[in-house]
Amino acid sequence: MAHLALYRTFRPKSLSDVVRQEHIVTVLKNQIESGRIGHAYLFCGPRGTGKTSIAKIFAQAINCESPVDGSPCGKCAACQALARPENLDINEIDAASNNGVDEMRDLREKVQYPPVAGKYKVYIVDEVHMLSMQAFNALLKTLEEPPAHAVFILATTESHKIPPTILSRCMRFDFKLIPQADLEKQLKKVFDSIGKKYDGEAIAAIARAGAGSVRDMLSIADTCVSYSEGKLTYKDVTAVLGSADFDGVCALCDAILQGNAGLALETAEAFLASGKSVGMLVSDVLNFLNECAIARSCKSAQTLLALPKADYEQLAAVAKNAQPHMLLRATEIFAKAESELKYSTLPRVIFETAICKASMPQTDVDTDALLARIELLEKAVATGNIGTVAAASSPAKVAETTPMSAAKQKKEEKPAVVEDYAPVYDEPPIFDTPSMYDEPIVSVPPKAAAPQQKAAVPVQKAVEETPVQPIEKPIAQAAAPVVKQAPTGDAKATFGLFLRTLRKTGRNGVLFTMCMDAEPSYDDGVLVLATDSETMFNSMTKPEHFALIAQAFEMIGVGAGQFDVRLKGKQTDTFTKSFNELKESFPSTNIEIK
Repeated sequence: MAHLALYRTFRPKSLSDVVRQEHIVTVLKNQIESGRIGHAYLFCGPRGTGKTSIAKIFAQAINCESPVDGSPCGKCAACQALARPENLDINEIDAASNNGVDEMRDLREKVQYPPVAGKYKVYIVDEVHMLSMQAFNALLKTLEEPPAHAVFILATTESHKIPPTILSRCMRFDFKLIPQADLEKQLKKVFDSIGKKYDGEAIAAIARAGAGSVRDMLSIADTCVSYSEGKLTYKDVTAVLGSADFDGVCALCDAILQGNAGLALETAEAFLASGKSVGMLVSDVLNFLNECAIARSCKSAQTLLALPKADYEQLAAVAKNAQPHMLLRATEIFAKAESELKYSTLPRVIFETAICKASMPQTDVDTDALLARIELLEKAVATGNIGTVAAASSPAKVAETTPMSAAKQKKEEKPAVVEDYAPVYDEPPIFDTPSMYDEPIVSVPPKAAAPQQKAAVPVQKAVEETPVQPIEKPIAQAAAPVVKQAPTGDAKATFGLFLRTLRKTGRNGVLFTMCMDAEPSYDDGVLVLATDSETMFNSMTKPEHFALIAQAFEMIGVGAGQFDVRLKGKQTDTFTKSFNELKESFPSTNIEIK
């Protein structure tokens, strides 16, 4: 006997064998038992969820002489006649290859003939959305008022392509994706039936790859059975799926989340050199980052992910060491890269650019990157691992210094006076041209030394012993110190520098969050912070909040008349003035704002 694929061998023979879809099975059972059979049904939903299988079972059950629990008995004369290949009462039509108006006219003529073996003549039209509009119109009248013995079952994966005139004449059933737990249970039954030994992690991996489709899952399982002669393991499944090595993906994502761009690029190069496709690598990275988010957020993550114990421990360690902002930002970057790969002729460049961008937030002026860097600084201050204090106000001097050996650095290290500078990490910057965020915001003029000035205190000791005093008054009351000039004409860069200045000086987390959600743009030389929330607009324009915003802009060289906070959709005074002038110049013309 010829070999049958698993999804054909284990196709449901009765409604009780259908995996889930209880909301559909219950309705069909009740209709069969009560004899209230409709004339047109529409089965729509994702592939591999049981549409065609249920259509075949239902077609036999309504013709069965004594159905059992809504399913055909398989023993009566009608069931035996319908099981033969030459039966004419159940007709399956592939609309993808019979999508013309001539085929529908032929169907309209044949539907008039009564059934031969059963009570009903059933037409199962698969992929009905492939019919042309002329074919739909030819079927319309017959579908609305068919002969008493005719039943139409239309199946489709794209219900939005069905004309409303067809939808309104059918009883619609929406099939749902199968939960992973039910897929695993079904796959275990299949493997037990064929005598295949397996690991629980392998079953979970195949079910997860099936993505809610029973047919997809069984197709993957069929390949895995042929691949593994003995016990099916998790590694066998990953090899069949073509996924990258878990340890390698773990090392790649860990390097990205820790900001080590060099190691991340080297790991990616090793994958690409071994022949892995860029699309599969991006998919593996996204899956790993998603699993990291689950491991970081859910208490039952190990049960949900169903990974081998050693693999889960590796993943949990990476998730624990990763910053939430870095994890979210990396996921968004690679999700965007995956969509860009579809239209790019240089997928490798897209992939490596995503790695660099995700692992180097200091090169990005995006607010998420800024928050990630701020979180790094706060973590360093909290743990006492501050590093060296900036020796000058320009970051170029920091970039030009070369790292010393550990022994020489310890010998030549001198105590430093604590000043109001942003901390700088020990490792040298990756690029020769540092980001604007690497510069200290405020260059405080040195104070005159008092006669009783104490000796300089080491950085580490000063941070540990100096208590943090809460700021009771807004810093806007103090005189603005010397500042760094904001870039001209670049709204995004100026906005980024403003945000960092506001965070450093304002000490108002709510105001910083509201400003961060604003959209910067230039309007006639004025930097506009626009928001579509009236609540945020009213709060940002409060006198005390606006004073802090004005001071932050002043510290980066943007004067009082060079910025504005506006509510989206609100017309400016300049526009109103121009509109009135235009109406005065042309009084006889009807001018309206649209």
